[in-house]
Amino acid sequence: MLDQGTAPPATEPSAPKASGLSALTRRKPVDVLVAEGGQGEGGSLRRSLSMWQLTMISIGATLGTGIFVVLGDAVPQAGPAVTLAFVIAGLTALFSALSYAELAGSIPVAGSSYSYAYATMGELVAWVCGWCLVLEYGVSVAAVAVGWGEYLNELLNGTIGVTIPGALSSAPGEGGIINLPGLIVVLLAMVFLLGGARESARVNTIMVVVKIAALVLFCAIGFMGFKSGNYSDFMPLGMAGVSAAGASLFFSYIGFDAASTAGEEAKNPQRDLPRAIMLSLIIVTALYVLVAGVAVGARNWKDFEGSEASLAGIMNDVSGHAFWGTLLAAGAVISIASVVLTVLYGQTRVLFAMSRDGLVPKVFGKVDRKTGTPRVNTVIVSVFCGLLASVIPLGKLVDATSIGTLFAFALVNIAVIVLRRTRPDMPRTFRVPLGWLFPVLGFLFCAYNMFSLDAITWIVFGVWMAVGLVFYFLYGMRRSRLATAEK
Repeated sequence: MLDQGTAPPATEPSAPKASGLSALTRRKPVDVLVAEGGQGEGGSLRRSLSMWQLTMISIGATLGTGIFVVLGDAVPQAGPAVTLAFVIAGLTALFSALSYAELAGSIPVAGSSYSYAYATMGELVAWVCGWCLVLEYGVSVAAVAVGWGEYLNELLNGTIGVTIPGALSSAPGEGGIINLPGLIVVLLAMVFLLGGARESARVNTIMVVVKIAALVLFCAIGFMGFKSGNYSDFMPLGMAGVSAAGASLFFSYIGFDAASTAGEEAKNPQRDLPRAIMLSLIIVTALYVLVAGVAVGARNWKDFEGSEASLAGIMNDVSGHAFWGTLLAAGAVISIASVVLTVLYGQTRVLFAMSRDGLVPKVFGKVDRKTGTPRVNTVIVSVFCGLLASVIPLGKLVDATSIGTLFAFALVNIAVIVLRRTRPDMPRTFRVPLGWLFPVLGFLFCAYNMFSLDAITWIVFGVWMAVGLVFYFLYGMRRSRLATAEK
């Protein structure tokens, strides 16, 4: 529920000097987090984003590869029950979105769940959360970029009759040399981001309108080929298949929290961030369920195997004309590019906040005075994500992204409970209804989806976290601003 007023948080006492193991639990006061909003090395971020633009950022970061590409991998796992898998993944996202909305309205800063954890559970947990966000945003940019190449080939084939050779459009593990389209789309997004937050938000809004129009067009044409018999065996692989598909499809919801990373560039963050997060999730979930339902009704679930540009193929089959599939491919090329743009934006802002706290090098916190953006940060992250997209297969990236995101979301649900206990009187412009029930359910849903992922994904996640902890203990723990302030 929305509370009236947007008064700043009540003053919180400064953190006492920490030593030994207690240093790992030192917290950054909420009022300090809010007071530092927008401040960076050499300049400040600019407050220029409206609620509409924040909503478009969340939709832009969410609606894309999950429905255009990953659907083709999820249907063979769940069969026609893929619609149920989308609902399960959506519920997981919904409970976490409510928690995000409460915290975004209370602590409107660029670090998203990293900053929320810093204020509630301490520095070590904050670092773990931030490291998970690097996995969520950075790796998902690469995953989305890989999917973009599939539809680019579909578009090129339908318009000029040529495609990019497999050697230049596939990762080495899939028989290619380099995924050149994946690298190109990330670098294009980088160019837009370097122009400024407001300018890139305008470009993203146009892209979001195009992607929604493309999905509505698919539903209109796909419904003409709808066959009820395709739903006769609704759950052929049982609930285990639905659970596995739901865990993978959670990737489709990654990004609704992107608006929370814009907390220091929003005009009225306490009011607009909660609204943008919830509105974007409602729109995205409705589109996912509708598109998945039409897709399975128009094509037998067994025919989705190995089809990464499945929606375009369905439109071609139903209409009998390649024109419609080509048109959808054009919409997909634009819409998936918007995901790259907005998720890349989120990654740079998380690293900006971590740099300001001293946990990662200062270069990520430098702000260009002319554009009001962390330019060096943007270039470094873009090049890294582009190279990752060019050499790693899509499937491996999707599952790795999902587990990192689920872990970060679980921490956000815990943070809501902790902050309510430690700061019950702090002004909140949005409250998760029914007390602790939804945050607890959000945590449990995240845990359920995490344990539905395969062992290889857990091993990758374990290695990732081990690397992050080594970096923290060797660098971040000693250079933390809270640590240096205690000396």
